[in-house]
Amino acid sequence: MSQGEVIIRFENVSFEYGHNKPILNDVSFAVRRGAKLTLMGQNGAGKSSLFALITGVNKPEDGNIHIGKGISIAISKQVIPRGELELTVREFFEKCFSKKIYDIDPKIDEVLEVVNLKGHEKMHERIVKSFSGGQQARLLLASALIQDPDVLLLDEPTNNLDKAGIAHLTDFLKEYNKTVIVISHDAEFLNSFTDGVLYLNIYSRKIENYVGDYFAVVKQITAQIEKENMKNAQLAKEIQANKDKANFFAMKGGQMRMVAKRMREKAEEMEEAKVDIRKEDKTIRSFTIPAQPELTGELLHISSFTVLKNHKPVERTAKISLKKKFHLLLKGPNGIGKSTLLEALATGKAKGTKIAEGVRIGYYRQDFSTLDFNDTVYQSLARAAQAVDGKLDEERMRATAASFLITSDVIYTKIGSLSEGQKGLVAFAQLVLERPGLLILDEPTNHINFRHLPVIAKALDQYEGAMILVSHVPEFVKQIRIDEVLDIERV
Repeated sequence: MSQGEVIIRFENVSFEYGHNKPILNDVSFAVRRGAKLTLMGQNGAGKSSLFALITGVNKPEDGNIHIGKGISIAISKQVIPRGELELTVREFFEKCFSKKIYDIDPKIDEVLEVVNLKGHEKMHERIVKSFSGGQQARLLLASALIQDPDVLLLDEPTNNLDKAGIAHLTDFLKEYNKTVIVISHDAEFLNSFTDGVLYLNIYSRKIENYVGDYFAVVKQITAQIEKENMKNAQLAKEIQANKDKANFFAMKGGQMRMVAKRMREKAEEMEEAKVDIRKEDKTIRSFTIPAQPELTGELLHISSFTVLKNHKPVERTAKISLKKKFHLLLKGPNGIGKSTLLEALATGKAKGTKIAEGVRIGYYRQDFSTLDFNDTVYQSLARAAQAVDGKLDEERMRATAASFLITSDVIYTKIGSLSEGQKGLVAFAQLVLERPGLLILDEPTNHINFRHLPVIAKALDQYEGAMILVSHVPEFVKQIRIDEVLDIERV
């Protein structure tokens, strides 16, 4: 880690997110100028809340946050605010600055190049909402980069970036000689430029500082967990031995009761000495998405579909038939209309397509808008379970939730209060409970912890219904059986 001056310092900071959700407890750490850091921690641990403390959007309950004099901070948000969707690209970037920037167009072109969103000469006049979801995510990233800040905060910056886009961003960050803190689940990306890790421990609610590249730090943490597991196993043996002795001496009566009492006290002390193993190092359990059983023959026929060329709809013809066990990969660049096509298919509004009667559709949207953010997790999963046969098998529902690390303390939380990663796991739990005949997946790796991805890939590979997948992560797609690829740009 570079030995520059300290430009961010947390001093005994405590913070709660909403009522009764402690995130930080008496936390102290420092960030030096020029450091390139990963912010790690379980989904829901409070990583985005920590960013909001650095930018001043969140205020600590206790303690102080010191930002160096004159230090500028920019953050790439997850979603473009609704009020900015009607702006032109130029106006959107002008809003990033507190004062008028003359001749801003060359700066805009430069950052659009970095995020691999090059356009034609009228790019600056385009309205923000005319861009696809993936392209809007790139605009958000570019809006942070254009400010050339002393501290750059990036929250899941590789979501919606293809391989070339990630390579562009990686090269930029390697050359960037200022401070960068990144939240990401892309291990290869993180390892290519970070030199340390800030680890938000969900149990102690402390920040742990590690030095080294990403893979080296993950090894350190893994070794520490193994050590903690061994210590706990040894303590568990000793605790049981003391309990057995206490029971034996208690039976003897008289003076032996005092010995038994001391034995029990010792067992209690050892219980307290046990270390809480980090939940974030757990991976979701292997799961199956059961396919709707009674279906036969053709489930979906696609004879034509619409794509966007130069922002205008163009109809294409096709001849694709999806039966059970048929997996279709949908390919094409950002902005061509993949998400629009998937939504039209999921809602039965796609022209030139026919879905067989009675087919249940399981739809995973990259923005999680299939989830009701006002529902609790319990309500959401109960509705999915009841949609199949009208009754709720509570035991199955809770077991499914637990396999996706949705614990009893999370199940009554509102969907809107969950982290993006937790929303993704709830969406997968819903699919398991819905037992769909046709599975439609739009970028299912976004926000998901990389540890979970092989488990999800295996479940999709083994899915026995019909499936349409859009994913920009080649390593993920490689693990899934694909029967046909439809490149909607080349049809």
